Amino acid sequence: MPIHSERMAKITGETAMFTGIVEEIGKVKAADEGRLVIGASEVLSDVKIGDSISVNGACLTVTTHDAEESTFSVDVVPETMRRTNLGELKAGSSVNLERSVPAYGRFGGHMVQGHVDGTAIIRSIESEGDALMVIFDAPTHVMRYVVEKGFIAVDGASLTIVNCDNFSFSITIIPHTRDNTVFGSKGAGDSVNIEVDIMAKYVERLALAIRQPMDTAEEF
Repeated sequence: MPIHSERMAKITGETAMFTGIVEEIGKVKAADEGRLVIGASEVLSDVKIGDSISVNGACLTVTTHDAEESTFSVDVVPETMRRTNLGELKAGSSVNLERSVPAYGRFGGHMVQGHVDGTAIIRSIESEGDALMVIFDAPTHVMRYVVEKGFIAVDGASLTIVNCDNFSFSITIIPHTRDNTVFGSKGAGDSVNIEVDIMAKYVERLALAIRQPMDTAEEF
C-alpha cells in the first residue's frame, strides 16, 4: 500500500492537509442521512475522534470509530453532498482514504486541502501498454485552473495532467495507482471529485490585486 513512512503527531488546532497519496481503499458499510460508515484498516491504526480523513478527496471529521468492526463514521453536510460525489455512495462502494498530515511532514504528492472544487465525468478510459489514459469532462470553473503538466487531485489522488483544453483534461494511471486506488473500478460516465492546485488560486488572486488601483489592492 502507498503509505507515508513517517507521520508526525497532529497539533491541536492545526489545519488539516493531505498529500494526495492514497493510503488504502476503504469500503462503505452504510450510507444513510448524511452519515457514512466506512471499513478500513491502515487509517484506523492511530485514529481518534475529531481526526480528519480524506474520503474520495473530501476532508471529513471522524465522529466515531469501532476497533472491533474496523470501521469509522463521518458526517457529510448538505453542501459537501452537493459539491462532491459522496451523495452517490452506497453500501459496498469503494473510496480512497488518506489521513491528514502536518504541513511540516513529508509530502509525497502535492498540497491538497480536502476542499473539493467540483466533480468531473469520465469520458473515456483507454489502455496504453500497462497504463490507462483517462479523459475527464469538467466544468469551466474547474478548468480555468487546470494546466498541462500541473497537479490535480482526483478523488483525493495526486495526479499529473497530461493534456487539457477549455472543457476537459487527461491523466495517465500507472498500474500501481490503478491497483491501490478506486480507479481500478471506475468506468466511463462515473463522476469523480476534483480539487485544483491551490497555488493556481493564489496566483489568480494576486494577479487580480495587481491589476486593481492601489487603494483597492490593499484590501487583499
